Amino acid sequence: MIGLTGLVWRLSLRALALLFAFGSATAAADLPQPERVRIDSLDRAHGQPVQLPGFWFAGVGADAASAAPRPAAVLLHGCGGAYQPGGAASGALSAQILRYAHWLQARGVSALVLDSLTPRGETSLCAQAMNQRRVNQSHRRRDALAALRWLATQPGVDAQRLGLIGWSHGASTVLAALNLKHPEVQASAVRAAFAVAFYPGCSAELQRGLQASGPLLLLLGAADDWTPAAPCLDLAARAEPPTPVTELYADAHHGFDSLSPLRLRSDVPNGVNPGAGVHVGGQAQARGAAMAALARFLAQQGATMP
Repeated sequence: MIGLTGLVWRLSLRALALLFAFGSATAAADLPQPERVRIDSLDRAHGQPVQLPGFWFAGVGADAASAAPRPAAVLLHGCGGAYQPGGAASGALSAQILRYAHWLQARGVSALVLDSLTPRGETSLCAQAMNQRRVNQSHRRRDALAALRWLATQPGVDAQRLGLIGWSHGASTVLAALNLKHPEVQASAVRAAFAVAFYPGCSAELQRGLQASGPLLLLLGAADDWTPAAPCLDLAARAEPPTPVTELYADAHHGFDSLSPLRLRSDVPNGVNPGAGVHVGGQAQARGAAMAALARFLAQQGATMP
């Protein structure tokens, strides 16, 4: 039987996308097991850094003494947090973020999953109105910048190939932590060399203007009624170089890369039609196309196993 690493390298990008999209078994037991870590955020509470729980997924080959330094990425959760429902106490990460962490591991990319909510007394922001949220993009930007600094100090990690990958609220964090127009990003000694944002909210950065610290891939759903695609397309069109790469998927809603069926979330007060709820759920065609786009983008940035 072909081992996990051999299997991954023998699959085409299309097959990789299908493998991911349909949740096929990836022999996670064959991958380096995640290590629980603590990251000191650049954000402070009561005079002390906010301590963030993290889960470190070392990429295949990253612990080999003779191996060349490998790329690494921070994975930034959406408004629902990093865990399965009710899983914060046990540390049971969401199935979706686990799939991405394992997929990156198999490609030799180490992944740091960060929890920005529970240290601040929150488990989910999704049902909170935007102006009532106690965790905002300033907090999460400081978390992401601190995580990049932490990555740069890890043995076997290439500090020149650090990335940010985020979903929804975490994708908005990607933009906020990549944008050199933020003084905190401009002042940071460690910046993201590449970034991927799945269905972010782009209005804030559109108003500010975008000068990304590295190449950026925006993966958007044309039918998204929670964080609509139009501001993101405008953001990419107006951005200073490097110009973001955009992928827009027809008939795809928020969370199109999920394995969950499409449903209406009437508890969400934000979105295109406030008070009417938002649609969330996966679409197989968009999910596969996004995974292939992600694989191509990472390869173009040198964020793959040599």
